[in-house]
Amino acid sequence: MLSNHPYVGGCILYSSSLNETPYADQYPHLFNLSREVVKPIKVEEMQELDFVFLAAPSGVSKDLSQKLVGNKVKVIDLSGDLRLKDPKQYEEWYKGESAPPDILEEAVYGLTECNQHSIKEAGLIANPGCFPTAALLGLAPPFHHGIAESRSIIIDAKTGLSGAGRKATQSSHFSETQENLRIYKVHEHQHIPEIEQQLKAWDRGAGPITFTTHLIPMTRGIMATMYAELKSTYTTERLHNLYQEYYGNYPFIRIRPKGQFPSTKEVFGTNFCDIAIKTDSRTNRVTIVSVIDNLLKGAAGQAVQNMNVMLGLDETTGLHHYPIYP
Repeated sequence: MLSNHPYVGGCILYSSSLNETPYADQYPHLFNLSREVVKPIKVEEMQELDFVFLAAPSGVSKDLSQKLVGNKVKVIDLSGDLRLKDPKQYEEWYKGESAPPDILEEAVYGLTECNQHSIKEAGLIANPGCFPTAALLGLAPPFHHGIAESRSIIIDAKTGLSGAGRKATQSSHFSETQENLRIYKVHEHQHIPEIEQQLKAWDRGAGPITFTTHLIPMTRGIMATMYAELKSTYTTERLHNLYQEYYGNYPFIRIRPKGQFPSTKEVFGTNFCDIAIKTDSRTNRVTIVSVIDNLLKGAAGQAVQNMNVMLGLDETTGLHHYPIYP
């Protein structure tokens, strides 16, 4: 994405484990893009860059970000190290030592459509997790309008294998995943407190959510199906109009026509988030379906979108990709 970005003059890929390795050795699909090699991490050099994207494991980013902030460089962290403002929550859910409070305070939560003003002025961004991006974008309109019972939220989410990264494990083995559906991290997923933190920022009375994740046999994509009780009676049409009005100026949010529900293939390889809504008059609940590409809108795409906002550019710059279909 950065290689196609009109305002990016060049990129450097740093690694602690692939030093001096040609890009194409790890990413053969980029063999004609660059003859550069992966460089060892040099903090002093990184401090002089315009932007650094940290795609390091949790526990590593918090240390690197501390060494970079306060210099010329702006930092966008794609790990979970800087998302939770309460250090105790991080230690409970991530099982490690939290970043210092001053770094957590400085980090701006980078859910682009919901926090643009703060992102524009920031020097350090905590890029949201993939599941929270899908879930929060689907839940934002009813929470901002105060029409959903905040203690009734149920989120049922399904993801492709790429969310687990490149390292092979037994659970990501082809014979374990093909023709299989598996629930995982039941009531223990580290994205639970991240979602709850943002919901409480929108509604102080928001309570704990029920959040479950499932691994499905596809490469990429997330579908989050959410259920919430409504405080009063809303027709599907009225709620649909509310979503269209809320996201009317946001180019990457596509509210699907009434009665049409998105699938993950329809956002594959893009920064789009497609959302559909339908109310149930029998139960007075709303069903919200939100789909994203977990690697783009759920990670790298949103990071580039945040960079655009920080630079004062059109947020779609370098992200004009339409879904690969079929």
